[in-house]
Parts: sequence; structure tokens; C-alpha cells
Amino acid sequence: MRTFFFKKASTPSQTDFRKYYSLQNLLAVKNASIIFFVLNFSFRIYYCFFPDSLNLSKHIIEYDVSNWIYLAITPLFFLVSKQLSALYKKRKAPTNIVSALTIAFAVYIILCGITGSFIAMHNLRNTLTLFLIALLTMSIIFVLEFAEALFVTFTIAIIFVAATIYIIPNPAEQVGNILVCIILLTGYYFITRFIFDYKSSHYSQLTEIQIKNAEIEKASLFKTEVLGMVAHDLRNPIAAIESLSMIMELDDLDDDMQDNINMIKASCIKARTIINDLLDVARNDMDSETLATATVVEVNALLEAFVDEWRENADYTNEITLVTPNYPLYARINTQRFHRVIDNLISNALKFSKDDSTVEVHLRHKSNKVFIEVKDHGVGIPKDMLPHVFERFTKAGRTGLHGEQSTGLGLSIARQIVQNHAGELYVDSEENQGSTFRIQLPQVLETFNG
Repeated sequence: MRTFFFKKASTPSQTDFRKYYSLQNLLAVKNASIIFFVLNFSFRIYYCFFPDSLNLSKHIIEYDVSNWIYLAITPLFFLVSKQLSALYKKRKAPTNIVSALTIAFAVYIILCGITGSFIAMHNLRNTLTLFLIALLTMSIIFVLEFAEALFVTFTIAIIFVAATIYIIPNPAEQVGNILVCIILLTGYYFITRFIFDYKSSHYSQLTEIQIKNAEIEKASLFKTEVLGMVAHDLRNPIAAIESLSMIMELDDLDDDMQDNINMIKASCIKARTIINDLLDVARNDMDSETLATATVVEVNALLEAFVDEWRENADYTNEITLVTPNYPLYARINTQRFHRVIDNLISNALKFSKDDSTVEVHLRHKSNKVFIEVKDHGVGIPKDMLPHVFERFTKAGRTGLHGEQSTGLGLSIARQIVQNHAGELYVDSEENQGSTFRIQLPQVLETFNG
């Protein structure tokens, strides 16, 4: 953090910071004037109802007079700060006027502290509590530039010295009180400058972070657009290669040539899968309308349709069970996008399950949330891989028990789609025991209750 104790601050974001803290100073003046008025009004109420308890106090007349002055002047600061706040938010109030009001209020409160200390001046050096409180409060709540802090410091010093010389006749006591004042004002000045430097540095860092975030977001959007464009353009040559291989199969081929064509077709299928995954990644990054285009659907029936499709898949012999409550549950779902989520989770469960094991799909609800669980009893996920399973191109991607290849994108895509539904996707897994992927979605209660 840079310090500007004895010079004017000069940072790249200083102009914007001045606009920011000027409004904060205005709000501080408004709130502090309310608090100060309430404190003095409370004293006035107490004095009206219990005058005898205060009449015996020393210098009660002076306290009474100063209290009336505070009650008369303080509301003026509130009204002016309120008016300037409204104008400043519309960019119609000059910062110089705001600075003048801030300095005036700071001097006013500190003078109130000096007045209270002088009224209780049976031993001034031991009764500067109000003066000290006023200094500390003003140094903390207001952000002042170098020149403004100096002006307040020297103004208060001059007033304090003049009042000390006028009120206290003893030269020795005058010197002692002035030394105490110098010490307090020095502390006030350095605290003020430290607060300014800290807030200025903090504001500059936040500004830099916002700029970097905007650049990162722009670069991410560009990357997503390029990714989607490249993946889309790769579809045509892959389709052409696949078509040519199918045409070649129409001729009489020997075994070696047939094996080569089969390898070409398998490579095309693998490439097409990767391309589709890349397109899904790009689509999910740019798709903020998934939930907006979703409709309220009965999750029970939707899962039953998805599971039935998998039961008809001849590539797997595993039993897939579906357990749902005997009453309908509803959620806002984009069925086309959500189909990919369930496909990914069931496919993942089958890849890592033995042929005789069962894959379970459960539906339940709790606390206005709908939960969909896809559970297998396969090889599970090692603990060191668990934190990475939802990452793109994750190192947790593994070959399935039947030789299925992984692009490392499936679970990342699934989580993206679920999050676009205002939901979340979790995983619990234990090696050699299996894995449970749990989807959490907001429940639509209106339809459920109706």
C-alpha cells in the first residue's frame, strides 16, 4: 500500500476514487448529523424530565446553552447533505462543494468536542475525552485529501490555542494544554492519511480486478465463439469421410480393407462425439436462456421416458431401475438440454459397471427441492480424482470397463446444464463400491399443490 502522508496522492484511478469517496462523505455527514442530533435531543429530553438531577452538576448552564446551539445547527448539515446527495447521484453536484461541506462538518464536530472539554475544564488535560472522541470519529468516517486534512488540523489547532490562551490564565497550564492538543492533532492527521491511503489502495485494487474480470470475460466469450465455430466446421469433413467409407463398403472388399474401413468409421464416430461435446460446451457457455425457455414438466414421467430409451439400448445388458414417489413432482426443465444430462450420467454409470450390476435412478424431494440420483455399483472414483470430475478435459477421465473412450467433457457439460436450470450437480463415490451423482433442482410447488 502506497502512503501519502506528506504529499497529494497521485494514482491512475484518483479521479474516480474522488467521485466515489465524495458520495461516501456526503452519506457520512447525513448519518453522523442524525446520530449527533439524537444524542443532543436525548440530553434535552432528559433535562426536561429530570432537571433536578442535572442542576447540581458543574457548568450545567454552559452545557444547556451549547446543547441548544447543537440542536439548531446540526439539522442544517443534515438537510444540505441530503440535498447534495440527491444532486451528486445525478452528477449535478460539484465535488468542491461536497468537500467544503465535509470539512465544515468535521470542524464543527471537533469544535463541539473542544467545547465540551473546555466546559469541563476543572483539569483540561484530564478532560479532553470529548475532544479525543471527536478527532477519532472524524478521522475514521471521512476520507480527506492531503490539503483538506491539513486545513482541518491547522484550523482546529489555531482555535484550540486561542481558546486556551483566552480561558486559562496560567502560562504553564497553557503550554501543557497546547502540547496535549498538538499530540492529539498529530495523531488525528496521521490516522486520516492512513485511512485515505488504505481506501485509495483498496479502490485501485478493486478497479484493476474489475478491468481484469472484464478482459477475462471478453477473452472467454471469444474463445467460446471460436470453439463453437471450429467444432461446427469440422462436422462437414468428418461426415464426408464417413460417407466415403460407406460408399467403399458397397464394393467387394477383402478382410484387410474391411478392417481399415471399420477403423475409419470408428474414428469418425469418435471424432463426431468429440465435436458434439465441444459444441455443447460452447452452447452452454453462451446459453443464458436455458431456464428462461424451460417449461414446467412432471419429472416422474420425464425420467421414465429417458430410462425407457436406455432400457432399449442393445449395447448394454445392465438392469436400469427407476424409483419415483407415487405422486408427481414438478420442475422447470428444458427437456432437450436436460436429456443430455441424464444420458451422460446413465452412460457414465454403465461405462464403469459390470454386466451383471444394476444402475439405479431415484427421484425424491425435500425442502422445496427435487433430487434426481443416478447410482451405480461399479468401480467408483478414486479420492484424488473426485475434485476434478466436473472439470473440462479433466484428468479424471478414464476408459470404461468395455473400452469406451472419454473426452473429459461429459460431466462438465452435465453440470453446466444443471446450473443453467438454477440447480446443482454433486457426486459421492467410494472405490470398488460405486458412485452416486445427485441433481438438485428447484421444485415448482404451485403445480404440485394444485
